[in-house]
Amino acid sequence: MKALLIGGTGTISLSISRRLLRLGWDLTLLNRGSGKNLVPEARLIQADMADEQAVRDKLAGQHFDVVAQFIAYTPDQAERDIRLFEGMCSQYIFISTASAYHKPPLSFPVTESTPLHNPYWQYSRDKAACEERLMQAYREQGFPVTIVRPSHTYGERSLPFALRGQRGVWQIIDRILRQKPVVIPGDGTNLWTVTWAEDFARGFVGLMGNIHAIGEAVHITSDEALPWNQIYRTAADILGRPFVPCYVPSTLLGRVQASDWMGGLLGDKANCAVFDNTKIKRLVPEFCCTTRFDQGARIALQNFLTDPTLQIPDPAFDAFCDRAVSIMEGAEKEFRQLSL
Repeated sequence: MKALLIGGTGTISLSISRRLLRLGWDLTLLNRGSGKNLVPEARLIQADMADEQAVRDKLAGQHFDVVAQFIAYTPDQAERDIRLFEGMCSQYIFISTASAYHKPPLSFPVTESTPLHNPYWQYSRDKAACEERLMQAYREQGFPVTIVRPSHTYGERSLPFALRGQRGVWQIIDRILRQKPVVIPGDGTNLWTVTWAEDFARGFVGLMGNIHAIGEAVHITSDEALPWNQIYRTAADILGRPFVPCYVPSTLLGRVQASDWMGGLLGDKANCAVFDNTKIKRLVPEFCCTTRFDQGARIALQNFLTDPTLQIPDPAFDAFCDRAVSIMEGAEKEFRQLSL
C-alpha cells in the first residue's frame, strides 16, 4: 500500500508515519524538508503546498492508495487539494478538528452528528468550511474523502496544557520546577479528553485504505477525560513538585492583547470535551487507547528534561504569568474585604 502524507513530522503525523513504516507501507512525505531526520526511512518530496504547480509537477504520474493532508486550514486549500488529488488517490484523508463542534457544547458525549458551530474561533470555522467543501466534492464528483477530527493529542515532544505562550510548553514545566504558580483558565474543573499520539495513530491507520470510511467524518480520541486540575497536578507529581494553580477566568484571558486565546479558550479548552468513540471503534475494531495520561506525560516530561532542544524559554509568557498571579492575588484580597 502506498501513502502520501502532506506534513508527516508533526505531533500527530509523526506517530502515524512511524506506524505505517512498521506495518510495511510504502511511505512518501511531502513537506518543505523540515524534520526529515525524524522519519529517515520515508521517501521525501520537498515542496511547498502553496506552489500548486510545483507540487503537481513533482507528483506527475504517481498514484497513491491514500493521501493524508495534515496542513490544510482554509477552504481555498481544500479546493486546491481537490484539483491536485482527484484521480491521483483512492482515498483522501483531511485532518479537521474536534474544536469545530458546537461551542458551548449542546450535550454530552459529543458524537459525529453534533453540529459544527464555533462562533469564537476562526480556525475552527475554517476547518468546518473545508469539511463542507470536501463533502460536496464527494457527493457531486465522487472525491474519495474521509474526515478525521482529533481533539487534544499529545506525544513524546508535547504536553496538553490549557494555556501556553508562543514558544511551546517548556516555560510551564519550568514554572512547575521552580514551584511558581501556573495559570489555569477557569477553575480547572471542566473535563478534557487527552489522547496519546501513538494511540491516535492506531485508529487513524485503521481508516487508511478502509472503504467503509469513504464519505465519513469521524473523531479519534481517548475515552479518558480529566479535569485540567488533574492534568497539571499529574505533571507536578511526576516532576516531584507541588501543584500551585492560579485560576483566571477564561473571558479575561481572552482579552489579553496580541494573543489568540479567545478562540483557543472560549472556542475550545474552556469547555468540557467528552466524546463518544463508537464510530471509530466500529470502523476500526482494533482501535483502543492503551496509554493513560500519567503514562504518556511521564514519557514526554522525561524527554523535556533530557533534551536541551526542547527547553525553549518563553520570558514573555513567564512575565505574563507572574503579572496574572499578582492581579489575581490582589483581587482575592479585595473580595475578602467585601461584605453583604
